[in-house]
Amino acid sequence: MADAESITRDVHKYGDTLYRICLLMLKNPADAEDAVQETFIKYIQKDPVFTSSEHKKAWLITVSANKCRDMLRKRGRTEDESEEILKNISVNQDEDCSGILEALFELPEKFRIVMTLHYVEEYKVNDIAKIIGKSSSAVKMRLQKGRALLKEIYIKEYLV
Repeated sequence: MADAESITRDVHKYGDTLYRICLLMLKNPADAEDAVQETFIKYIQKDPVFTSSEHKKAWLITVSANKCRDMLRKRGRTEDESEEILKNISVNQDEDCSGILEALFELPEKFRIVMTLHYVEEYKVNDIAKIIGKSSSAVKMRLQKGRALLKEIYIKEYLV
C-alpha cells in the first residue's frame, strides 16, 4: 500500500493534468474536481503497481477519462458557460492563439480528449490509443477530424 507521502506527491504531480483533462471533458469545474478526486480514491483503493511514471500517468488519465464519461452519461451533457471554464484552466495564451482554447471547448468530447492528450499533454498516437481504448488509426482519424473541426470553428467564430 502506498504511503500518505507518496500519494500526496502523486496528487501534486498529476492533479493539474487530470483536472485540465476532466474540465475539458465535463465543461464544469465542480464536476472536474469530483472526477479527479474519485480518480485518486480509486488509485488509493486499487493500489496498482506501475512499471514507470509514464505508466502511472497513463493509468490515472484513463481512470479519470472513464469517470468523466460515466458522469456525462449520468447527467446528459449539459452546457456550462465557457467564461468560467477558461478562468479555471492555466494555459498561457498569447494573441496568436486567442480563441483556440474556446474553440477546443466546442469540439465533441471524442475529439477534444484526443486533441488535449496529443497537443497539450504531448502523448504519442499509440499511447493515446492505449489510454482511450481505441486503435492507433482511430486516434489518427480523430486528430485529423478534430483539427479540421477546430479550424472550422475558429475561423467561423473568432476570425470573423
